[in-house]
Amino acid sequence: MKITVIGAGNVGATAALRIAEKQLAREVVLIDIVEGVPQGKALDMYESGPVALFDTRIYGSNDYSDSANSDIVLITAGLARKPGMSREDLLQKNASIIREVTSQVMKYSQNPILIMVSNPLDVMTFVAHTISKLPPERVIGMAGVLDTARFRSFIAEALDVSMQDINAFVLGGHGDSMVPVVKYTSVAGIPLTELLPREKIDAIVERTRNGGIEIVNHLKTGSAYYAPAASAVEMIEAIVKDRKRIIPCTTLLSGQYGIDQVFCGVPVKLGKNGIEQILEINLSADELDALQQSAKLVDENCQNLKALLA
Repeated sequence: MKITVIGAGNVGATAALRIAEKQLAREVVLIDIVEGVPQGKALDMYESGPVALFDTRIYGSNDYSDSANSDIVLITAGLARKPGMSREDLLQKNASIIREVTSQVMKYSQNPILIMVSNPLDVMTFVAHTISKLPPERVIGMAGVLDTARFRSFIAEALDVSMQDINAFVLGGHGDSMVPVVKYTSVAGIPLTELLPREKIDAIVERTRNGGIEIVNHLKTGSAYYAPAASAVEMIEAIVKDRKRIIPCTTLLSGQYGIDQVFCGVPVKLGKNGIEQILEINLSADELDALQQSAKLVDENCQNLKALLA
């Protein structure tokens, strides 16, 4: 496996190191437009190999030709949110960045799997799919894994139990309209509704929706990166090891959940070919309506970019 990470900022660099430490690739390329930054970070990571016990070759570059023949490309490039900014505030600027990044990636790799992390996530996945012209199962957004991780961590904190025993799904767009599905949330098989009162569950759901901005407000000059990087690498590991993991990811729906030709977060099976199956689970009327409304917001933002992508 050859894996390229676009963007040597906090998310990209953290993800590159995790990929190397998990030995998911023989070669990791870290690409950024800032001269010296990817080279320096990649060399620093590589020199940790004898201590962390990995042999993955990591190198940095400012030249997309070094990404040639990548099996997987993780795209983290773009502007980060600042306090007071919504993900949608980043729309036009990051769409221009992702359009150029995707064009450069596709010059040198014929059939990679693209994993999107850049915000607004669902819309940037649409941009990458439009520009790359790859099959939809090979252009995947990371959001659902991260949102579900936040949901699970808040539940673990509230119950003082292991995160490993919590199963959950957060569906929909990566933003204020995301849909944590309480119906499918359990702790060691026990429904969450039997362990927490409704008002506490509602508070956790709301905190999950605001999980990103909570961190932005603390950091002041940046946004989350440890959990986003870990979430992206979980997806990469499922693909590299063909694990057939069932996890929520952003994908192009074609009628599932009454949503057509819109990128939206739903449960999928991830394996060596990317998204191998979209699972259509039973949702309550309210949950389905919330999911469709979330998809509608994503579609409206995508429509606003049609001229930019023409």
